[in-house]
Amino acid sequence: MSVGPDKICGVVARTRHKMMQVELREAAARGAKFLEVRLDFLSKAVDFKRLQAYKGCPWMATFRRPVDGGRWSGSEAERQMVLRQAIVSGVFDWIDLETDVIENIRRFGPVKRVVSYHNMTETPQNLDEIYDKMLTQDADVYKIAVMPKTADDLQRIVEIQKRASKPTVAFAMGEFGFVTRFTALKFGAPWIYGAFNKERGIAPGLPALHEFRTTYPVRAIGPNTKFFALLGDPVGHSYSPILHNHLFRRLKVDAVYVPFRVPDGQLADATDAMNAVPISGYSVTIPHKEAAALRAKEVDPMVHIVGAANTLQARADGTFLAANTDYPAALESLRTHLDAKALSEGVKPPDFSQLFVLVLGAGGAARAIVAALVRAGSSVTITSRTPERATKLAEQIGGKSCDWQARHSIAQCDILINCTPVGMHPKVDESPVHASFLKPGLVVFDTVYNPEHTLLIRDAESRGCTTISGVDMFVRQAAKQFEIFTGIAPPLEDMRELLRKAMSPLTAAMDTEAEKSGGMGEAGENA
Repeated sequence: MSVGPDKICGVVARTRHKMMQVELREAAARGAKFLEVRLDFLSKAVDFKRLQAYKGCPWMATFRRPVDGGRWSGSEAERQMVLRQAIVSGVFDWIDLETDVIENIRRFGPVKRVVSYHNMTETPQNLDEIYDKMLTQDADVYKIAVMPKTADDLQRIVEIQKRASKPTVAFAMGEFGFVTRFTALKFGAPWIYGAFNKERGIAPGLPALHEFRTTYPVRAIGPNTKFFALLGDPVGHSYSPILHNHLFRRLKVDAVYVPFRVPDGQLADATDAMNAVPISGYSVTIPHKEAAALRAKEVDPMVHIVGAANTLQARADGTFLAANTDYPAALESLRTHLDAKALSEGVKPPDFSQLFVLVLGAGGAARAIVAALVRAGSSVTITSRTPERATKLAEQIGGKSCDWQARHSIAQCDILINCTPVGMHPKVDESPVHASFLKPGLVVFDTVYNPEHTLLIRDAESRGCTTISGVDMFVRQAAKQFEIFTGIAPPLEDMRELLRKAMSPLTAAMDTEAEKSGGMGEAGENA
């Protein structure tokens, strides 16, 4: 069903002709093979000749109304006149025409037509009827972009793409619908859209063009590609997609991993809806880890112990196996660093039963770490900004709780573990404890991995503490998830290298590696 020049349609949208020329030229230089030119963004009358000189690949002209997510503020008659001019200009290979106006604008020459329907506020109940009517219109590709409100909306858009009898691009917008932009390719969509400049605010949830080079292997997505997702809220900060997708590519696994932002309380509905794809497995993060444990038909022993799951693996019958990879990852990370510390000091490594631990936070990660330490015999104190959660966790799993305001008064503390999001990007100038609490010899373990060197870790290092960054635990738990998903145990050192490159302020490092290895596409193709 491939009718376009490429599986990626880059979108260029600027208010000035000069800046649009720059981006059109740069996109072509970076290997773009198909571009949508958003003429509605231009603040002055469209000058086709000024743009034509910078054409380095096939172009599609789009001139969108505000109701459809565009910026044209003039009359509809003027807009349709510009669309006709674009068709006859000889500049464009494709034209995007809304379903309610396509009958007013005739074909001309070799220019191909996209008939589109956009709804920026909802996914209408009669969407199937709208699509069936569109299929009777004279077009080469049919496009549907809607705003989802419920999980049922996501399922309906996936089902439309699955049953498409003609070349169709159907997806839901926003972070909730992000995954459907990619599943559309699995079910035959001729291309996926990506913004050349994501900062332009072109459309809700529109991925950046460079992400197809560094993060998502979109050109490799086909009918047999398995889908995995990071399910949580928020998910935009996570480096899990980069990590898993690069591992899939290196280990020749036909799979893709995408973020899936699901609001609290909607895990069951969302996973039910995505059975339409299906999603083969989920990494589960805040705030769904406890709900994930209840979602599964089968759970591993650690989930029973912790009462939370960070991994869901789909079964053939649509049910899930729940696992908790935080539990072993945290214990391994602590054991490795404690052994290394003892070796450097020339002493015997401590047994966990000898250690006093203060855990900050009472969420899913804290549950796993507290359970692991309590079972290992440690004396654990839990404190949380929500006191009742700390009390409940101590009652359910073991240990004791203390008031958040009293956390600095804990007398015996060998290990401090931060399981709160305090210090996470973008609030990198915050720490969950005052620096005066950090004494030489204290082991400080921050489960926040973005950034790796949080303010807590920096303060601890400056005061002679032994530190464990969140990168170590994150990589270990992700490796165990990857093995559950694929049956392949990935190399930890490779994963650490990938993650650190991805988090480097020198973001070009990741781009450079991707370009050298052919990007995230097929057989050496770049976006």
